[in-house]
Amino acid sequence: MSTLVLELRQGDLMVVNGAPIRFRNRTRIELAARARFLFGKQIMAPDGANTPARRIYFALQTAYIGADEERIAGLTAARGLISEFQEATTSALARDLLAQALAAANTDDGYTALKLARRVMRHEEEVLGIAPLPAPRREQPGLSA
Repeated sequence: MSTLVLELRQGDLMVVNGAPIRFRNRTRIELAARARFLFGKQIMAPDGANTPARRIYFALQTAYIGADEERIAGLTAARGLISEFQEATTSALARDLLAQALAAANTDDGYTALKLARRVMRHEEEVLGIAPLPAPRREQPGLSA
């Protein structure tokens, strides 16, 4: 079995299997079993979902790290949002990335789905000329997945 070692700083937020964890001091953790996790700038707060691509990311995030009852709704929302985005965009690249992201999410590979959705978010930011989302503030208490 392989393990993943992460080094986190004081104040960093991590969500593991739907549970938010804030680190009080610098730490090094080892995930020795399969877990659904995101940390740091990978986590989008609900108010960050303010563009079509960001709403897709947030829905996929919910499908990946939300509580069991939230995950189904997140995947359903992601399917609808992806379909709408694909119909509206003229970008073949964005359509293809979203198709891959949805396929990954449908096979329970949420981490890959989110990586692909982040690429679509960057593409959207470039096309629309909008600033990227800032990294979540470390002391911000209201971040939830």
